[in-house]
Amino acid sequence: MITGSLQKKKGLYYAVLNLYDDYGKRKPKWIPTGYTIKGNKKKAVEKLEQFKIEYEQKSKIKLRDPNIYDKYKNILFCDYMLEWLEKQKGKVEQTTYIGYEQVIKGRLYKYFKAKKIKLVDLKPKHIQDFFDLLFAEGLSGNTVKHYRANISKALKSAVITEIIDSNPATKLEIIKTKEYTADYYTQDELLKLMEIIKNTTIELPVIIAGVYGLRREEVIGIKWNAIDFKAKTLTIRHTVGRGKIDGVTQFIFKDRAKSDSGYRTLPLFDFIANLLNSYKEKVYGNTYCNDYKDYICLMQNGELMKPGYVTQTFSKILDNNNLRHIRLHDLRHSCGTLLIQNGVPVKDIQIWLGHSNFQTTLRYAHADIENKKVSANVIENKLALDTKDTKKEQITKLAI
Repeated sequence: MITGSLQKKKGLYYAVLNLYDDYGKRKPKWIPTGYTIKGNKKKAVEKLEQFKIEYEQKSKIKLRDPNIYDKYKNILFCDYMLEWLEKQKGKVEQTTYIGYEQVIKGRLYKYFKAKKIKLVDLKPKHIQDFFDLLFAEGLSGNTVKHYRANISKALKSAVITEIIDSNPATKLEIIKTKEYTADYYTQDELLKLMEIIKNTTIELPVIIAGVYGLRREEVIGIKWNAIDFKAKTLTIRHTVGRGKIDGVTQFIFKDRAKSDSGYRTLPLFDFIANLLNSYKEKVYGNTYCNDYKDYICLMQNGELMKPGYVTQTFSKILDNNNLRHIRLHDLRHSCGTLLIQNGVPVKDIQIWLGHSNFQTTLRYAHADIENKKVSANVIENKLALDTKDTKKEQITKLAI
């Protein structure tokens, strides 16, 4: 930080800055403030501080790599964000990159392109004005927070590479967000849903999601080799999502779970095994697409079921049958709530659901199936489908 002081000379105030040459030798610089001594000390002090800031900035620019500074001194902030986005390919997960892309190539680029603000000229107010616009357009605090995170990360990179001196995003106030309160179905509502969902196109993914409390991407990612009919186990090790990359909407396949704790082996109930076998015969008996034959959640033609299709169809089925509207993901919360209400220890529920905040590694994924028997018994007793006799009640009587 450059230091300095006020000095009097010939009836005027001078700002004397303590500068140094390339050899570290002190080289004071006298700069006239333009103010006379009488009655102007406060103004002269302000001028001194202004000079100190200006020369501090000049010294930092001097230390920069001139090639880097010359390259970026005229780049627009929005164009720098695109460049930063491109560099994230391969560094982050595809799903993370898709989130970055949606933020940067959408409202952010359009707004700052119109403003023509250079990266080196970007101020906290410029960013805050953008956030205010997002709020005015009805975006939630949680969504705006994603914009801030992307901007902050990109600007942090600019600071590290010495393109800019400081990150203006760090000077903004914390964005207030509302914590989402998950909804869930009661036991009776789950049973009714499973009765209604039977023989629909999304019967298999919805029943598996409700019974095991799986995430949508986990259900669609289940492969036949993850099911051991002899050992009666179901292993969650793959996920399938969908997103737009470089303008093209496509499936996103991951040969691993969302987290280490997400990789887990669960009991394969008899009624689920029967459903899987009947579904396999039905689907594979009349398909022309064999690209996704390793997966269990297929359409009638053999195409892999799209996550959005499952979500949208689920919502329509609820509406058409006058069922209380919940999100598809709320089936996961419904499963967890059912276990809690029936006395299953929280630790066992965390293992069952594969919660990432359980702070575990693969030792939970490979935990002996005996450790999950309490959870399994509750699920089977409460949600088991009677697949042996279709004329009987679809849902077995509750047993405790």
